[in-house]
Amino acid sequence: MKFKIHRGTKEIGGSCVEVWTSTTRILLDFGMPLVNKDRSEFDFSKFKSLTTSELIERGVLPDIKGLYDETDKLIDGVIISHAHQDHYGLLHYIHKGVKHYLGEATHKIIELNNLFTPQEIYIENVLYFEKEKAFLIGDISITPYCADHSAFDAYSFLVEAEGKSLFYSGDFRSHGRKAKAFKWFLHNAPQHVNYLLLEGTTIGRESKPFKTEEEIENDFVEIFQEQNKINLIYTSGQNIDRIVSIFRACKRTNKILVVDVYVAKILKELSTFAKIPYPSKEFENLKVMFPYYTSRRLKNEGNKTILYEFKQYKITKEEIGNQADKIVMLVRPSMQKDLENIKGIDGGNLIYSMWEGYLQKSGTMKLLDYLTIRNFNIHKIHTSGHADTQTLKQMVEAIKPKNIVPIHTFSKSEYSGIFSTPIVEINDGETISID
Repeated sequence: MKFKIHRGTKEIGGSCVEVWTSTTRILLDFGMPLVNKDRSEFDFSKFKSLTTSELIERGVLPDIKGLYDETDKLIDGVIISHAHQDHYGLLHYIHKGVKHYLGEATHKIIELNNLFTPQEIYIENVLYFEKEKAFLIGDISITPYCADHSAFDAYSFLVEAEGKSLFYSGDFRSHGRKAKAFKWFLHNAPQHVNYLLLEGTTIGRESKPFKTEEEIENDFVEIFQEQNKINLIYTSGQNIDRIVSIFRACKRTNKILVVDVYVAKILKELSTFAKIPYPSKEFENLKVMFPYYTSRRLKNEGNKTILYEFKQYKITKEEIGNQADKIVMLVRPSMQKDLENIKGIDGGNLIYSMWEGYLQKSGTMKLLDYLTIRNFNIHKIHTSGHADTQTLKQMVEAIKPKNIVPIHTFSKSEYSGIFSTPIVEINDGETISID
């Protein structure tokens, strides 16, 4: 068995790993880059008009035979670890005949992104896997392990063939609301794999333990208890752990949580996979508002039935303004027009609950500047979706790999100072033969 990391040995994002035997070839993830070579933000809109060949020439798409056309034998399968763009964002370039293996909820999230964003990634050849149940692609066996991550339905993978093995950590942590999944893994991890491809997103940053989602919930409670203020929260609509923390904090402080129709749809669809709050009679303090741009997009693209789906749980801008001190509302930059039409919210709190790197985005800065003019107090409450150093060490101790390969990191040279296991630093496109 051999493997090659096409992207990820020296950067976070754009993950793509090829594994093959004499008869079978698979990919683990096929993500969109997050940064350019100079680490500036990657903007895919600059490349949209280019052909597949031109994108390969520019290094945006990896040069993989049998992935884009049938000139060569099609690759046997693409496995997606979770629904973050840096792990699946280039799937629309793959030949429609290639089989895709992913979690059912992951597929649902990708489909919802097609509805609510400009993304157009339609996966036709789909096979769903289940946690801890091994499946075969040719002569390669893959076992998915449920991962605690800021993405819903995230996995790590054990890959075995020809008497050899590698473990692809994907993205994971141990301080989220699925921490039990990581604790279970520590007692049931595959042992002595030949290579552990270990994500190191947080290596090079602070090494102290990160806050748990329970601690984040308590931080929200503290701010929500302030009197006579609306609380706006800018967070990812797909970070279900964070939304659950916010909802629980609202329950504890007798607040009404207001989400827009996009988040409402995500919560409802994912509630079939886990016990999470969504707009319904069961969760009476969860209301839905209908932002101008999102509503217009749904109508223009023939999806206006989604708007009627949550009509029963609607809260108007006027109702929000009239009871602002009872409201906690999720917002994002595209909703500034809506905020301009809500009276009585000046002097409130804006809680930024995302990675601080996104603060440099023009839309984020514009929103914060606008709310600052309205005398909002800006707070930062966040915890990483990735493992801290201690958690990385725990995974290594549990698996006891023969070798560690750094991936999904800007700091691969620092691994040797953290782990006693041999570190194999490789470059993008370098083939490793597991002997």
